Amino acid sequence: MSLKIFSLVLISVALSALAQIALKFGMASAAIQRAMDTERWIDIGHATLINPYILGGLGVYGLSVATWLLVLARVDVSVAYPFVGLGFILTMFLGALLLHEPVGALRIVGTLLVAVGVVCIAQSS
Repeated sequence: MSLKIFSLVLISVALSALAQIALKFGMASAAIQRAMDTERWIDIGHATLINPYILGGLGVYGLSVATWLLVLARVDVSVAYPFVGLGFILTMFLGALLLHEPVGALRIVGTLLVAVGVVCIAQSS
C-alpha cells in the first residue's frame, strides 16, 4: 500500500472517529435528552435533526465515506478494511479525552489486541 493510500485510510478512520464523538456530543445535549424524556418520536427526530453536533457528525461521516471510496478504488477490501480497527483505538482515546469516558484495564487490553491485529495485517500486505 502506497503512502498516499495509507494516508487516505488514516484520514478516513480519523474522520469516522471524529464523527462518533460529534454524534455522542449531540445525543448528550440537553435538548435531545428532554426530547428523549417525552418518548415521542416526532420530538426526538426534530431535536436530532436540528442539533449542530448531529448534523456536523453526519457531514464528517460523509467525508469519511468519500475518502474510504477512494481507498477501495485502489486497494483490496481485505487489505483495507482491517485498518478500520484503528478507529476503535482513536475513538476510545477521544472518548476518554473529550467525553471523560472511563477507560479500564480490560478495555485497554482489548484495544491493544485490535492494534496488534492491524499491525499483523499491515505487515502481510
